[in-house]
Amino acid sequence: MAEAIQKKLQSELEKYQQLQKDVSKSMSARQKLEAQLTENNIVKEELALLDIQNTVYKLIGPVLVKQDLDEAKATVSKRLEYINGEIQRYETLLKEMERKSEQHREVLSSLQHLIVFRNIFCYAG
Repeated sequence: MAEAIQKKLQSELEKYQQLQKDVSKSMSARQKLEAQLTENNIVKEELALLDIQNTVYKLIGPVLVKQDLDEAKATVSKRLEYINGEIQRYETLLKEMERKSEQHREVLSSLQHLIVFRNIFCYAG
């Protein structure tokens, strides 16, 4: 019985550790999205300062290609929508991971208590 509890504890610990790695990766991805959001908001603000007489270029690979101002504004707006959607998706994902993480912590705690009590009763008996 003690061996089964140890195996269950080890299994839960591995799941918990993997979940923590996934949380870390998701947080990193979310931070990159936040940086992209800031960058694109700055671009949007800069484009708002321009008028039709200004020339806008888009970098495609190593080449700068002339782009229509309205098209550039629309592209940035779509990109902002996408980034905001991805940030929301990661927020939801991180909340779910935190819920699962809490469940794993509770199971780990219960198993650890079970092992301690079992050891106390084995030595007392």
